[in-house]
Amino acid sequence: MTRAFTTRRLIAAMAGALLFPGMAAPGMAGGRNCAPRDTVVDRLAEGYGETRRSIGLGANNAVMEVFASDETGTWTITVTLPNGMTCLVASGQAFETMAEGLPPSGNDA
Repeated sequence: MTRAFTTRRLIAAMAGALLFPGMAAPGMAGGRNCAPRDTVVDRLAEGYGETRRSIGLGANNAVMEVFASDETGTWTITVTLPNGMTCLVASGQAFETMAEGLPPSGNDA
């Protein structure tokens, strides 16, 4: 799997999280896997060694965050709703920090 393909998959997952914050990832019991944000962040840190790597604002003031661990390579995308509940959207392995420059001005890439 190429780095560009992996990056595109991650971007697509994040876009889905921003556009459809109420959708659950496959395999989630009851259609949602949500808890208060502090509980989720603690579980990701203690259970997987993941820390927040990026953040973005989605529709209806939903906050999308990416958590990852350099040691284990695991990553998790969450969406926190305005009511304070954080839902797991996606997770996986082989996380990499990209050191790419910004595209040239006027390039939509």
